[in-house]
Amino acid sequence: MNSRILSAALRARPATVRRIVTPSFTAVRYSSSDAHGQESFEAFSQRYVAFFEGAQDLFEVQRGLNNCFAHDLVPSPGVVEAALRAARRVNDYATAVRIFEGIQEKVENKQQYQAYLDELKSVREELGIDTKEELYSS
Repeated sequence: MNSRILSAALRARPATVRRIVTPSFTAVRYSSSDAHGQESFEAFSQRYVAFFEGAQDLFEVQRGLNNCFAHDLVPSPGVVEAALRAARRVNDYATAVRIFEGIQEKVENKQQYQAYLDELKSVREELGIDTKEELYSS
């Protein structure tokens, strides 16, 4: 009797066939680094100096820093100077200090980091920016 009920229930429901439709297009995703292709270091520097000179709020400055430091190179002192001025323009001292931490992580050795500090000493003094080491040395 159970088998008759089961077979009746199976016959009562029509089998539905699901048709799988595949899209006829292919989505292509481009990352932001693909848009610039093989950009020279000078073009990279000019692009980010112009970006930081035009940055009007903290979000823009931090977004520019994230994009700039994501590349496999150390930004030029001109880019760093523009970023420092932008951070101070939007009144964010912490971001200015963090820029030097980013440089310290990107360079290969302490001598290169010291060369950046020496190159940017006048800018640091003008803007009143200390490094993390200077802030926590006392």
